[in-house]
Amino acid sequence: MKKKIALVTGGYSGEAEISYKSAITVGNNIDTDKFDYYKIDITPTDWAYINEKEQRSPVNREDFSVINSDGKRVTFAAILLCIHGTPGEDGKLQGYFDMLGLPYTSCDAATSALTFNKRYTVAVAAFGGINVAKSLHLFKHTPISPEDILAKLKLPVFVKPNNGGSSLGISKVNEASALETALTKAFAVDDQVLVEEFIKGREFTIGVFKTKGQIITLPITEVITKKEFFDFEAKYQGLSDEITPANLEASSANAISSAALQAYKVLNCRGVVRIDFILEETSGKPFMLEVNTVPGQSAASIIPQQVKAMGWNLKDFYTAIIEEAL
Repeated sequence: MKKKIALVTGGYSGEAEISYKSAITVGNNIDTDKFDYYKIDITPTDWAYINEKEQRSPVNREDFSVINSDGKRVTFAAILLCIHGTPGEDGKLQGYFDMLGLPYTSCDAATSALTFNKRYTVAVAAFGGINVAKSLHLFKHTPISPEDILAKLKLPVFVKPNNGGSSLGISKVNEASALETALTKAFAVDDQVLVEEFIKGREFTIGVFKTKGQIITLPITEVITKKEFFDFEAKYQGLSDEITPANLEASSANAISSAALQAYKVLNCRGVVRIDFILEETSGKPFMLEVNTVPGQSAASIIPQQVKAMGWNLKDFYTAIIEEAL
């Protein structure tokens, strides 16, 4: 008998539009000879099962069950998470599924919550021996003046919402006069902000996943943005070039892959994650930027590119991810 899988999409943040695109790619590549999947849309107003006729019916939150088109109650063997941002990437849904005893394809609740916080992620990574940029963690309830920030960090700096993804609310600040505006922009997205020194070098990103007890790194992608940095427009509106596999010397590729494996282990990751690095221009060392525990899976996303570059098809890849959760 085929196992029933919940493909969970939507979310409560501006990243929901990317979640829906990811769910299309994943849904089109689930092996339906092995799994029956049910699309679940989680929004701020309702949790709904969407049937083949695009009709919505409520999810029973007591056990995450649904009623199918035949009027039968359906429970799930596993959850295939495609929510970027809250509540699918920050540990909230993971904690809920843990309480229900349902396996899922992402990192656990603790790791999801930790990695959703960019400052805590780099702090733990640094304890694990991974290179990270010098940074400050700011809170809306405890303001710090731009002058005090620049007394501790040197320009240029990146100003980022500390929680969340898809490069929303990020600014690169080259001049002191622009810092206050960048802080306002970031605090409009989140109550916590990370200010991080700029590291000059080439930007790379690498997928890492676990299957059959083995941690595997995917081929590395170099990201060359047509803007000043890899922001939302560059990431999702075609304003960047993504070269997979990256044109790298073997020593540099090994350094990035080794750092990614170390981060996956140190942060106790599960499922597939994507880890972003800068290869510092002078030293040639990789500096970790952040970890995406529910990376984009849309047609334009990097993980599908890397899977294909490895010689796998997406159907086999998602089968491996589901089976690892099971």
